[in-house]
Amino acid sequence: MERLEDSKILEIIKNELPEWKYQNNKLLRELRFKDFKQAFTFMTLCALKCEQMDHHPEWYNVYNQLKIELNTHSVNGITNLDIELARYIEEQYKNIKI
Repeated sequence: MERLEDSKILEIIKNELPEWKYQNNKLLRELRFKDFKQAFTFMTLCALKCEQMDHHPEWYNVYNQLKIELNTHSVNGITNLDIELARYIEEQYKNIKI
């Protein structure tokens, strides 16, 4: 798995993932939900995809808030796996009724 260049990452964020940030070699996204149950349901849905991809986020949940950090530890940066997972997360979040 190859690490993506910063310029490529910023281009993808600008064009496809405008709610995401790129900092410290990680893709970052903060999400809010109606309540803890909705946040946990969303995390479970994403966890199944993560397991299928064998690619797991760092995430932090407090009640209805979820902070997600994506990067590929083996290259200490962003790869296509991170982009694919971010796209999936964003798609699922758009389907949530808050």
